[in-house]
Amino acid sequence: MSEEKYILVVDDEPAILDMVEFALKRTGFRLMLAEDSMQAMSRIAESKPDLILLDWMLPDISGVDLARRLKRDELSKSIPIIMLTARAEEGDKLRGFEVGVDDYVTKPFSTRELIARINAVLRRAEPQQDDAGLCMRGLELDPSTHRVGFEGEKVSLGPTEFRLLHFFMTHPERVYSREQLLDRVWGQNVYIEERTVDVHIRRLRKELATHGCDKMIQTVRGAGYRFSEQT
Repeated sequence: MSEEKYILVVDDEPAILDMVEFALKRTGFRLMLAEDSMQAMSRIAESKPDLILLDWMLPDISGVDLARRLKRDELSKSIPIIMLTARAEEGDKLRGFEVGVDDYVTKPFSTRELIARINAVLRRAEPQQDDAGLCMRGLELDPSTHRVGFEGEKVSLGPTEFRLLHFFMTHPERVYSREQLLDRVWGQNVYIEERTVDVHIRRLRKELATHGCDKMIQTVRGAGYRFSEQT
């Protein structure tokens, strides 16, 4: 996987950039480097990366603000983002997940952990092996092209929301707990809080709501979530 993937690293600490650059190049990734948000936007315009490693504290704007901007831009909306941060509080992490960050690596970190997180996020962003198209009440999902539509109109989803919707549409009518969704959508041995599932459910519902099909994702109090055509 790694030899074909471009990673954009956005960080203004030379020691971090040097360490990450050495470790990722050694693993086979191709890198682009940026020290602030302006450089990051310029790098993305030049060549769209497969993943962004984004520091929380940047000299011009915060990493969260940059992530929010990237997730609003059609060019960069689908690029997975891993936040590098010294902030370990749950509230800070949820702020990032709310704007579309896919994972966190807390400083100080080991390069082995970082590479494992990168590979896990890249796997989640890849098209599904089962490329059979799905359609429910006008909502269409094509795993082979990573596209979602509703009655001919495009539905823009981030990689995590796409995988979540794909799982729901291939497992309709059954209730899944947050823990089960983490295991099935994010993968086992991924260190993400269960509340993160709620954040991505809200993001997915928000996108589907513009097309009037958000009610297919149903909350089952005390149990979890269900995807159903019976609204």
